[in-house]
Amino acid sequence: MKSRLLKTACALATGLVLTLSVTGQSQAGPDTNFLNVGIAASDAGRLDPHLSATTIDKAVFGWMFSGLVRFTPGTASPNTIEPDLAESWSTSADGLEWTFNLRKGVQCHSNYGELTSADIVYSFARAANPKSSSFSSNFKVFESVKALDPYTVKITLKNPIPSLLGLVTNYHGGNIVCKKAAEEMGEDFQKHPIGTGPFMFGEYKPQQYLKLIANPKYFRGVPKLKGIMYRYIPSNSARDLAFQAGELDMIYGGQGQVWVDRMKKLKGTIVHVMEPAEMSVMSLNITSKPLDDIRVRKAIAMAVDRVEFVNFKGAGTVRAATSIVPQGYLGYADMTALMPKYDVEGAKKLLAEAGYPDGITIKAIHTSLPGMLATMEVFQAQLARAGIKLDLEVVEHATFHAQIRKDLSQVTHYSAARFPVADTYLTQFFHSDSTVGTPTAVTNFSHCSAGDAEIDAARSEQDPDKQKALWKTAQEKIMKDFCAIPIYETLQLWATKDYLDLGYKLIGSLSLAPAVTVNTHFK
Repeated sequence: MKSRLLKTACALATGLVLTLSVTGQSQAGPDTNFLNVGIAASDAGRLDPHLSATTIDKAVFGWMFSGLVRFTPGTASPNTIEPDLAESWSTSADGLEWTFNLRKGVQCHSNYGELTSADIVYSFARAANPKSSSFSSNFKVFESVKALDPYTVKITLKNPIPSLLGLVTNYHGGNIVCKKAAEEMGEDFQKHPIGTGPFMFGEYKPQQYLKLIANPKYFRGVPKLKGIMYRYIPSNSARDLAFQAGELDMIYGGQGQVWVDRMKKLKGTIVHVMEPAEMSVMSLNITSKPLDDIRVRKAIAMAVDRVEFVNFKGAGTVRAATSIVPQGYLGYADMTALMPKYDVEGAKKLLAEAGYPDGITIKAIHTSLPGMLATMEVFQAQLARAGIKLDLEVVEHATFHAQIRKDLSQVTHYSAARFPVADTYLTQFFHSDSTVGTPTAVTNFSHCSAGDAEIDAARSEQDPDKQKALWKTAQEKIMKDFCAIPIYETLQLWATKDYLDLGYKLIGSLSLAPAVTVNTHFK
């Protein structure tokens, strides 16, 4: 009965029938001990933790992979980092040498053997290679990674950095892959990833689901759940209806205050509004006309009404951005004083001074994800008031990520959370080394370089106060150059059934989805 309800809901909402399981039968959590999760996406991106940075895939990586260290489940603070694949570690007085002692007996998924220091060395070499990693620039500070013996790894840095543990946690390039599997599979690794986490790859049906199964050899013990059915349901209404029908036990929200208020009224539902906040930023390609004129970029900034965005999204789920570094990050500095006040007429005047009395047209490639698209449509309407026409080319989410990294969009709306230290955000989004289209590209879509000197200097500064001052100056320079326009910060929205016990107190998750651990279970 439940399967028919879900199929009907999806057919009504999207015109498509969603097949829920390999058998065609409902796999509702408590009945089969499978956790059914609904995500707002039409399909997976690239199921490789060193290549994909999308919210869609990061959730899965958090359940499948381990790092040398990890965030305590339910948290997203640097203060809660604890041992994971490494049982212990030590560092030299100058912060340049780090030695990690690995757990013995950790097994790779699918019988790929015991994980040893060779897998760690391989993983970091892979994460540092631009051809196999979207996070290669993060690891250019590594001088070497050496296996001292099968269970000891030594990392030597070129210079001290704000948080080495942030690079080796179970996040982005810090996720450890199994060498034998990655080498044997090559590009097919993206379709059948192998890690050491509590859940492992089971089956993937494009545009339908990814099935994960419990790892019986997980080093922390056998998970209480049998597995996870991760279902791709782009339609908000279909996903919500499936949750109400009991077909889903956990769903991604991302639909703002109205969604939160509505879901809280549903019997047997727990709504989670959790950290970290994702910063929504409009990056302006300062090398493309007319955005190469700072007056035009400032005019765009003046046309943005952050209050309208907060009211549109809901004050209980978002907060207005006050810098190009999210609030709460170590090194964040309030840049409100440098943000132009909302002034449509002033924006028009600036455009006229720049030689565009009749306005301008700029182009953007954008994802079809409903939540992000709605934000871009509000941005488009705001710009129109100032005579700025924003042409939108809407594409599927994976295509969006591919195209913006080819430097094809003048304006890039990107929503992201990163390891909560200013260096990470400043480096990935605003350092010239991270500029898209370069060998060390990450997510600098604006081609900004205004804060390079301070970002570089802060990495090796040992005095915490001087380091924070450098980060503040970098933020000031980037804001004054209008490389990007910070809009708002969105807290993570999820809902779970009250019969699901996560096994911990949920405050935050850097993978942007609730952690599913060995202790997660149905009551």
